[in-house]
Amino acid sequence: MGRYTPPVAQRLGMGTGSGSEARLEILARLLDSRWRVPGTGIRFGADALMSLLPGVGPVVSTVVSAYIIWEARRLGVSGGTLLRMIGNVGLDSLISSVPLAGSVGDVFFRANLRNMALLRRHMGRQNHKPR
Repeated sequence: MGRYTPPVAQRLGMGTGSGSEARLEILARLLDSRWRVPGTGIRFGADALMSLLPGVGPVVSTVVSAYIIWEARRLGVSGGTLLRMIGNVGLDSLISSVPLAGSVGDVFFRANLRNMALLRRHMGRQNHKPR
């Protein structure tokens, strides 16, 4: 019997990936591109909204982003890829630390979606290893 893939994961094109991958994809999209500015193609997520809260917002956002990296490590992502993911979150944290302008930066620099692309690339390599 096959693995159950939640409907939202199917809509995201995740096929029959693991539950962890689907959960991380949903979280990354919530943080980086959940809502769209009406009349534009500009998307933003909870990360940009949290940046509006001085001090606590960027910290909470960074902690949630760190969870994605922690899960990627648990899924067996290589050290080099983990360093790239940490760099993405570090740059996002630096951008978010600038009051008001950080929210605008968060709209255009989507660290969590970048990290999910790295994770998908890793998982694709895992699924296609010669036996």
